Amino acid sequence: MDQNIVITTQGLTKSYGHVHALQGVTLEVRRGEVFGFLGPNGAGKTTAIRCLLDLIRPNGGTVRVLGLNPQADPLAVRARAGYLPGELRLEDNMTVEGALRFFNRLRNNKAEWNFTRRLAERLDLDLKTPIKNLSKGNKQKVGLVQALMHRPELLLLDEPTLGLDPLIQQETLRLIREAKAEGATVFLSSHILSEVQEITDHVAIIRQGLVVEVAETAALINRALRRARVRFRQPVDSTALANLPGVKILARDDSTGVLIQVEGEMDSLIKTLAAYPVSDFETERPSLEEIFLTYYESSRKEDK
Repeated sequence: MDQNIVITTQGLTKSYGHVHALQGVTLEVRRGEVFGFLGPNGAGKTTAIRCLLDLIRPNGGTVRVLGLNPQADPLAVRARAGYLPGELRLEDNMTVEGALRFFNRLRNNKAEWNFTRRLAERLDLDLKTPIKNLSKGNKQKVGLVQALMHRPELLLLDEPTLGLDPLIQQETLRLIREAKAEGATVFLSSHILSEVQEITDHVAIIRQGLVVEVAETAALINRALRRARVRFRQPVDSTALANLPGVKILARDDSTGVLIQVEGEMDSLIKTLAAYPVSDFETERPSLEEIFLTYYESSRKEDK
């Protein structure tokens, strides 16, 4: 196996009775990158992450994590990974410090306590508070600290900023960047597409248990789907623009302005606009959220 490949799956399948959670997932995550795994609830994200750690067994396909088969040697994989589950369970009668020291003992005291304390401070987490008195957001902070505290070479984070306030969300993203800078590979799922756009190198979009797209984050955003806002010096009839291949009129401000969506090359639009008295022309690319929603809008249409 290529030493630069940290996670690889081939044809991964998992069913719960008649529900097909994974339908042949194939992924490859390279060392040192932040890889985003996108999809709505029920798409298969959490199931795939659990298969990587052998917390559940797939029905078919192959998995390799850090060059190991997690089904054959799950403890070796988990020892080198930091995992934040989507549904974290903690012992209510422990304090935060007690819970974190417990996790550290499970890892043979691999974590440095001063580093663990600094993580808690950065996330504004009080170590002396009993777990039972914590809000959902503060329990999420405990989960983040236990995933990061032993400086693992692989981080598997299922919705890492769920329930956190905006300032702590940003601090969490900084911690992820720092882990990457120190050589860690990060595999994360998220619903917050703006943060995925901000920190990931590659993304995979999963829909109904199938990976429908894997691409560099920047390349996905820079796809040839653009919006163009055109302002004319005088009222014009812009009907001809709507007849161009790949061009869709999204809105008309008035007779002197139009918002256009362009799929594919801009050449035909530019040549057509040359015949108009254009005073202003602006283009913008879609956000990752808009691209993501496009996949699911097309899915809903296919299902009808």
